[in-house]
Amino acid sequence: MYVRARVTPGAKKESVVCSGQDHFDVAVREPATRNMANIRVRELIAAAFGVRVHAVRIIAGHRAQTKVISVDI
Repeated sequence: MYVRARVTPGAKKESVVCSGQDHFDVAVREPATRNMANIRVRELIAAAFGVRVHAVRIIAGHRAQTKVISVDI
């Protein structure tokens, strides 16, 4: 399953908000350096879907705010 996520790095509070059928707004506390924000995004999306972190992959947008994420359910 593919989902789209709009990520806000360096936020004060972490959150995952479903803004559509397969669209999420994700706020993470980690900065967008050394891949730290992407790792945390994978962890939060995995928790939202109830799967392991290894089942979540970033397909496109590694360096962008808008990402396409694959979730193996």
